[in-house]
Amino acid sequence: MTDLVLRTAVGNYGHTKPLKDGAIASTMFALEHIEVSPVVSIFRRMVRGLEFDVAEMALSTYMCARSHGKPFTGIPVFLTRAFYHGGLVFNTRSGIASPKDLEGRRVGLRSYTLTPGVWTRGILQTEYGVDLEAVTWVLSGDEHVAEFVPPANVLSSPNNNLGEMLLSGEIDAAIGAGPVDSPDVQPLFAEPDDADAAWHRKTGIYPISHMVVVKDAQLEANPGLEGELFEVFKTAKAQYIEGLRSGDHPSQSDQDLLKMAEIVGEDPIPYGFESSRRTLETFIRFNAEQGVIPEKISPEELFPASTLALV
Repeated sequence: MTDLVLRTAVGNYGHTKPLKDGAIASTMFALEHIEVSPVVSIFRRMVRGLEFDVAEMALSTYMCARSHGKPFTGIPVFLTRAFYHGGLVFNTRSGIASPKDLEGRRVGLRSYTLTPGVWTRGILQTEYGVDLEAVTWVLSGDEHVAEFVPPANVLSSPNNNLGEMLLSGEIDAAIGAGPVDSPDVQPLFAEPDDADAAWHRKTGIYPISHMVVVKDAQLEANPGLEGELFEVFKTAKAQYIEGLRSGDHPSQSDQDLLKMAEIVGEDPIPYGFESSRRTLETFIRFNAEQGVIPEKISPEELFPASTLALV
């Protein structure tokens, strides 16, 4: 029995279930799982209150928090990934017909540092030539990192419902609005899955959404903690993936991962630094260019040196 108990807040995924139900455990520590819903609430509570020893964290939130000196550090356990062509919708009455038409328009999203927002803006700029500074970004919420100051072309709305904002004409398009029950709201990319697959084939990038961070005080007090955490998360994932391949997991999220594997290959949730180096380099560049972080850094700076070779 270990004396080290880590307050832990991560989402309920197939690959975290073995940790939460005790099927996978460590002799170095015990994980005290705190259930937080929705998952995005974990990020704010960790950034603003350091409530957890181990926490799920959106990748752009981590980068922004790191630039403001928040005392936690990531490990290369990447809990969720996604592609983003399907998350961009527009009001058909706006006259938008192509990505370039977003210039001069108002595009809504929950926060400027939102990870799907950073990825989507980066794709719009690099693949479709959209001038991001020619778009007005309208926020329906605030930032997890309270100290962050957004660029001049970012506004805040009193309305926190992107669907309502789209239908009223307050915004012309939105990132991450979710389902909007109106024929006036349509996806900007008619075949987003095909666009995602083509982009992945071209770039080799598999976007990271959420990762795991650890409170610095725990890392300093417990040498080797980062490596042991990586190992238990990896073992839990391996158990889940084995079942996924054998057809034991029929849920919609399982089917979504199997669909993702058709694009990215055998492992739809890869962990480890080196295999994600290009993805991390690209995302760091997007964050720096968009003003989420003050300057580009090397991806190695995001993680303890002892974790960089872990696979």
